Amino acid sequence: MEYFYNDHNAGIVIDIINAIQANKVYLSDIDGQIGDGDHGINMNKGFTMAGERIFASQSFTTAMQILGDTLLLEVGGSMGPIYGTFFRKCAFAIKDVSEINADSFSQMLESALEGVKDIGGAKIGDKTLIDTMEPATVAFKREWDISKEFRKALKVATVAAETGKESTRDMIARIGRAARLGERSLGVLDAGATSCYIILKAMFESVASVLK
Repeated sequence: MEYFYNDHNAGIVIDIINAIQANKVYLSDIDGQIGDGDHGINMNKGFTMAGERIFASQSFTTAMQILGDTLLLEVGGSMGPIYGTFFRKCAFAIKDVSEINADSFSQMLESALEGVKDIGGAKIGDKTLIDTMEPATVAFKREWDISKEFRKALKVATVAAETGKESTRDMIARIGRAARLGERSLGVLDAGATSCYIILKAMFESVASVLK
C-alpha cells in the first residue's frame, strides 16, 4: 500500500505556500471583480509569515500546525480563520500517524472539510471554497474505494477540485460580502474557491511526489 512519511515532509506545506505566493496577484484580481481585491494580498501575507517558520526537516503535521496557527491568529478577514481551521484540522487528524496512507489522508480531508463547514456555514452552491473542497474530498474517497490507487485518487481529486472551482462562475454568491451583489456576482470565479483549488492541487501533487 502506498504511503508517505509524516516526518521530514514539511516540504509538502512549503510547496503549498509557494503556490499561493506565485498566485497572489491572480487571486487579488479575481477578488477585485466582486470583492475587496485583497484576497491574494492577505493570503500571501499569512502564508509567507508561516513559511518563515517552517523548515523542510519538520514533519508534515508540524508544518500544517504552524501554517494553521499563523493564519488563524495573525491574519484578518474571513480567510484567516477559515484556512487556519482547515490546516489545524488537517494537522490534528494525522498527528499520531507516522506513515500516511490513502485512508488516513482521506480522513484528514474529511476532518478539514467538516471544520471549515462548521465555521463558515457554507454549503455546495453558495459560491465559496466549499464548492472546490467538498467535491475534491468526495472524489478522493470514492476513487480510493474503487481503485485502491493513492496516486490515481489524488489525480481524480485534483480534477474534481478544478471542476468545482470553475462551477462558481455560474453561481450567485450567498455568503460573504459578494452576496450583497446578487446576480452581479454571476460570471466570476469565487476567490476562495480559486485559492482552495491552488492549495489542494499543490498539496496533491506534492504528496504524489513523495509516495513510497
